[in-house]
Amino acid sequence: MRPGSPVASDALRRRPAPVASSSPRFASASPHALGGRGGGGRRSTFREDVSHAAAETYLVTRLAFILLRYLGVGYRWMSQLLALLIYAILLMPGFIRVGYYYFFSRQVCRSVVYGDQPRNRLDLYIPRDTTKPSPVVAFVTGGAWIIGYKAWGSLLGRRLAERGIVVACIDYRNFPQGTISDMVSDASDGISFVCDTVASYGGDPNQIYLMGQSAGAHIVACALLEQAAKESRGEPISWSSTQIKAYFGLSGGYNIQNLVDHFHERGLYRSIFLSIMEGEESLPRFSPEIAAKKSSPETIALLPQIVLLHGTDDHSIPYSASETFAAVLKQAGGKAKLLLYEGKTHTDVFLQDPLRGGKDQLVEDVISVIRADDTVAREKDVLAPIPERLVSEWQIKLARRVSPF
Repeated sequence: MRPGSPVASDALRRRPAPVASSSPRFASASPHALGGRGGGGRRSTFREDVSHAAAETYLVTRLAFILLRYLGVGYRWMSQLLALLIYAILLMPGFIRVGYYYFFSRQVCRSVVYGDQPRNRLDLYIPRDTTKPSPVVAFVTGGAWIIGYKAWGSLLGRRLAERGIVVACIDYRNFPQGTISDMVSDASDGISFVCDTVASYGGDPNQIYLMGQSAGAHIVACALLEQAAKESRGEPISWSSTQIKAYFGLSGGYNIQNLVDHFHERGLYRSIFLSIMEGEESLPRFSPEIAAKKSSPETIALLPQIVLLHGTDDHSIPYSASETFAAVLKQAGGKAKLLLYEGKTHTDVFLQDPLRGGKDQLVEDVISVIRADDTVAREKDVLAPIPERLVSEWQIKLARRVSPF
């Protein structure tokens, strides 16, 4: 049973509220306690942050050893891991600068508790201008369902917050701490928390957008379709799909049944992947493309606009995954849009391009949808400062060559 959602403000009380479950929800932090951990209404100390990081490190290390028992000794995953380490080292100067922003900026509210399960925390990126409610993006990062972490979205969160958008980066249990149903449940609980409390952080509860990258795109799509299906059948829900203005799926895979062999060849072995997805018989259930084909017209009608973004040189998840999902949604009567980035890899538009500085095409495309009906905001966007370069060009080019993505 998902945690329930107490109404956080008068503005939210005036909104039509979905039927919520009865279990308790954790309290959020004060909107003025930016940089703090949720629940206490104050800014967390550096000692508390270090203590929390140490506890998380211990947990991740313990889970890593459990995961190693699943993986065994294998050439593919070991070579992918080595490539990932070299890739991270090459981009480390940029990661350090983003990390400094993440830990020390007063515009970042870290580790707000949204539920009662492990890793039920999210980070909030707040725009400097809080004179009026801002649009909100609830974001779930990727990580092959194994190494996802909320801080991976810090660069996107910073870029969007600089453009006047509140960003909530939702953490979730990874494998082997949880399986796909746990991940979808966590994401859904995080979205519910955002819908119910974001007004207290300066967000507009009537302008909420969902976004996921890679595995995160898959998880959020599952949560969205599941919520729409429940709502169409009149079942209890903790948030409504009609509260969501649009969903952005970046480099996602939406027919998991068709990707098992592809992932196996790239080092995410079949046995592990099927364990993550709770067995071969569960693949159709957790394939949004298949779910959309089987969905009733009432379910499809409840879905928001679906915007799928994908690089054409993506080797981790082929861009045909987004093409096919968009076609299925349109055929079912949904509102779907496909944006392809020519020659871009799995992480180019999400990581390398933003580190390069200058115009960020992903951010521009996301903002063009969010600001579609806001002429004043679009005029202000023209004057937005150009993001600075965080990593040298030779490092980015070399990182791209060794990238496991």
